Amino acid sequence: MTLRYLIAGALVASVATSPALAQDNTDITVVLSEELDLVEPCMATRSNIGRVIMQNVSETLTELDVRGDEGLMPRLAESWEDMGDGVWRFNLRPGVTFSDGSAFDAEDVKHSFDRVFSDQITCESARYFADTELTFDVVDDLTVDVTADPAQPILPLLMTLVTIVPSETPMEFVREPVGTGPYALTEWQAGQHILLERRDDYWGEMPEVTSARYVFRSEPAVRAAMVETGEADIAPQITELEATNPATDFSYPNSETVYLRIDSSDAPTNDIRVRQALNAAIDREAFIGTLLSEGTDLAVAIVPPTTLGWNGDLTPPAYDPDLARQLLAEAEADGVDVSLPIEIIARTENFPNVTEVTEALTQMLTEVGFNASLRMVEVAEHEQFYSKPYPESEGTRLILAQHDNGRGDPVFSMYFKYHSDGTQSGIADPHADDLIERATAATGEEREALWSELFAYVQDEVVADVLLFHMVGHSRVSERLDFMPSIATNQQLQLSQIGFN
Repeated sequence: MTLRYLIAGALVASVATSPALAQDNTDITVVLSEELDLVEPCMATRSNIGRVIMQNVSETLTELDVRGDEGLMPRLAESWEDMGDGVWRFNLRPGVTFSDGSAFDAEDVKHSFDRVFSDQITCESARYFADTELTFDVVDDLTVDVTADPAQPILPLLMTLVTIVPSETPMEFVREPVGTGPYALTEWQAGQHILLERRDDYWGEMPEVTSARYVFRSEPAVRAAMVETGEADIAPQITELEATNPATDFSYPNSETVYLRIDSSDAPTNDIRVRQALNAAIDREAFIGTLLSEGTDLAVAIVPPTTLGWNGDLTPPAYDPDLARQLLAEAEADGVDVSLPIEIIARTENFPNVTEVTEALTQMLTEVGFNASLRMVEVAEHEQFYSKPYPESEGTRLILAQHDNGRGDPVFSMYFKYHSDGTQSGIADPHADDLIERATAATGEEREALWSELFAYVQDEVVADVLLFHMVGHSRVSERLDFMPSIATNQQLQLSQIGFN
């Protein structure tokens, strides 16, 4: 199957509708691309979960303003102070209650982080803290000292990643999250909808949206049609093909990077020539303006160009199928079994046209001589392949994924993606480990320079991944709403930021 055929097939859309969902004037319906398997607060950094509960049900100590220029803002912490020797003091907001009526205090903060780092459950947000060990000292009900070892100069920024739960929350995933946010989860019918309802006792400013019903439809054309017909109010993810109405359809810079994660401990990808061949086999430009939106950028790092330390000297690997075949032949001549199977694992509905994109990638690898195949899986199964311990396989697996980093610093990405001990790393390279550890502890120009050096080393010297695209997002928003999508829209959708026209 040729890329042209795959692209043509992807542009055929079918529209189906479902019975209208009743709405009050300030109730809204959000139509998402994939069903949630969890509503666990410590997994809210995963985009499909974060779009529903992050800052709606479950809040963090600090919050990064990605819609404006206010930078790091207070949320559950009113202020914070660097006390020296790796210690940060957080002064908590008084008068805050959880949705179950219990009072928020420093013990809840300590328990929330104990839970995130517990070996009894595996929490997404723990991955962002690299090898930093945190110790919490409750000074009083509204004051907590956090000691980071090694010292963490951007600890207040890292606090944007962990949602706070009551100290009574068990060390296991919960189905009914209790949070301090402006909404409570009042109904979850798996496979059908999730309902959030506004709390009358919320500590902050009362949002205009009284309730939000989340429904799930896999087809972007269906999601777009639901907003057009009034069955839904927001479709955060549609494709460029559906984005035809300037009054309702918006594009926005997307902090997601699409890539293929290579496991360099497997054969045949433990040979750098094979990893170079994977990169040379892919015609990245062919996807832009066809399966992917105009404005999509070719990636040279796992983070977007707005990130600290961005290395402008890096260039994407050139499409050169003859070079890919030559590299495979050289590796085979040296005894590398390049006939071993390479299976691409991709997540259904991860982004618009993900199936067609991955089919085309598989075909490109096959055409240069790789024994490549494709398996599309749901989000829960994808997680089994994405994070350690990786399942064993004959040959190797390439994991197609999106990584989100809209927070401005590589620390949210580089340890768990590229350190030897990183939970989603496919390499074990002492020099990369050293750069990551030094950059994490550094400040100012030194921090920026170390991250820049790491980007170049990972891309050019290690060839750690097949980096593909920095994505562009498209949303459809009902004209009755006052809301503009932003770089945060793919990661979270704060109902408090939605008004009515």
